[in-house]
Amino acid sequence: MRRAKTAFRLILAGAAVAIAGPAIAQSCVQSADRTAFEVRALQSQLMVAALTCARDDDYNAFVRKFQGELGGAYRSIQGHFRRTAGGGHQRALDGYITTLANEQSQDGIRQGSRFCQNVGPLFQAALAQSNASSLADVSMERNVLNPFEAPVCAERATTTASSRTRPAARARTAATRR
Repeated sequence: MRRAKTAFRLILAGAAVAIAGPAIAQSCVQSADRTAFEVRALQSQLMVAALTCARDDDYNAFVRKFQGELGGAYRSIQGHFRRTAGGGHQRALDGYITTLANEQSQDGIRQGSRFCQNVGPLFQAALAQSNASSLADVSMERNVLNPFEAPVCAERATTTASSRTRPAARARTAATRR
């Protein structure tokens, strides 16, 4: 019942953003920002898992441990949308965050009773990391759902950054390695 209510609220929020605002800006992303988008996707996946699977203690431990990294990722994403969406940056940022949580919630619903079992190991993998870069690596290795489809900007791309580029995934188990 709680899971259904959470999913319903996320769907309503997503619909409100879709109706109220323009599409999320999908221009290129700076390499440092790509890490931030991966960290945010991981955080969002863990938040959905905490709400759905009663893993509040694990999520709170994650947030406490990585408070600085999560704040830095948010500020980087905020900066990306300021650069790409101009005056509509807050709407674009809110749209991205809502879309991310909504799509991850929908993926959990598709997995049904297997979701909590599938996402459980993601908490341990995330908590074993030490910085934002390693969190981004976990996000990519575990194939965490991230609907943001922007390539790394060519003028800022480096060997490290290009190795972090991946296509957006539409549905998958967060605990599954690529």
